[in-house]
Amino acid sequence: MSDRIHVAIVGGGIGGLAAANALLHRGIDVAVYEQASALGEVGAGVFIYPNSLRQLERMGLGAALAGVGAKVGPGSEYYRMDGSVVGKILTADSSGWNGMYGMHRADLLQVLAEAVPSAAIHTGHRCTGFTQDEQGAHLSFANGHVAHADVVIAADGINSVLQKHVVEPSAPEYSGFRAYRGLISADRLPQWRREAHQVWMGDGKHFMVFPVRRGELLNYVGFVPTDNETVESWSAIGDRDELAASFAGWDPRVTELLDKVETCFWWGLYDRQPLGRWVNGRLALLGDAAHPMLPHLGQGANQAVEDGTALAVLLQACGGSEAAEEALKDYEALRRPRASFVQAEARKNGLRYDSKYKDLAQRDREIANSAQLRKSLYDFDIEKEAIDFRSRRTALA
Repeated sequence: MSDRIHVAIVGGGIGGLAAANALLHRGIDVAVYEQASALGEVGAGVFIYPNSLRQLERMGLGAALAGVGAKVGPGSEYYRMDGSVVGKILTADSSGWNGMYGMHRADLLQVLAEAVPSAAIHTGHRCTGFTQDEQGAHLSFANGHVAHADVVIAADGINSVLQKHVVEPSAPEYSGFRAYRGLISADRLPQWRREAHQVWMGDGKHFMVFPVRRGELLNYVGFVPTDNETVESWSAIGDRDELAASFAGWDPRVTELLDKVETCFWWGLYDRQPLGRWVNGRLALLGDAAHPMLPHLGQGANQAVEDGTALAVLLQACGGSEAAEEALKDYEALRRPRASFVQAEARKNGLRYDSKYKDLAQRDREIANSAQLRKSLYDFDIEKEAIDFRSRRTALA
């Protein structure tokens, strides 16, 4: 085998394309295989936080992200359901850098896709099989294509077809909540705080709003408990009247926004208990395939960016394809503890947001003190951590 590593990524979503950019940035050959006939994301908002933005900027994507993102900062607050203020939402890291954007998922995906050579992206490729041997890893697809690589990255989501080649499959766990989401033109709410991330909490549910697409749109999400499992789909049509009724009597800012909603979507919220392993030989899991998490810290996409960055650093440093399996073991050792921690904290934060406390004063204290947790998330520099991790490994060898 040659010393140059070739990586095949299964999944052309945000995690897969972020990993492709990270690998290309470090001179590693990449091919991305996406089952859909075209790359695309539905109309939902996503946060890019300092812990991932600093990595994406180092890949040269800073200007493109700034061109489509909505800066989030002043006026970001937590409220009780009646609108009384609980505390500020941290929107900067410890240095004071406000590296935080509200992004339309389609805009983020487009930025990531345009930075990858078109010849490296293969749509219409639904992965159906995986094998590996001393010569490398081998993928088969429903269209009859067969691909070979030194390393395969499974970035194919919570229902990953490749996960079974790493761990015994386990069903995603339903949270008991569905999320109603949608977009509304900022022009329809002229008094709205333009750069604010706002969260209202209470009565077993919560509601949040933040800007996307240069502030032209407001992304809203209402989290509502349900006795029946809701499909895990970004595009299932929701009941607009049911959404409005769920937040009747809340802060007038919430009810005013919902009065202007004409259509919405819903999806069920699922995650998994942390997996026992992420890697098997030449195959590694990434993003939701490795650590699906509830959205209550907004870290899902950000942790996927961290995954891709760590993989790129460790694969570049391993010195060639023959050492790639050891690099993947290092990736798991470095990333799994942090992602498992963030998964757990996302669950805990959901309980806070949904007021699952006998004493709301305790909830409010925890929310007001949550800046320390967010600082630890935002300050984390995965590139530096991966370089340091590899250096320690080398020193011990």
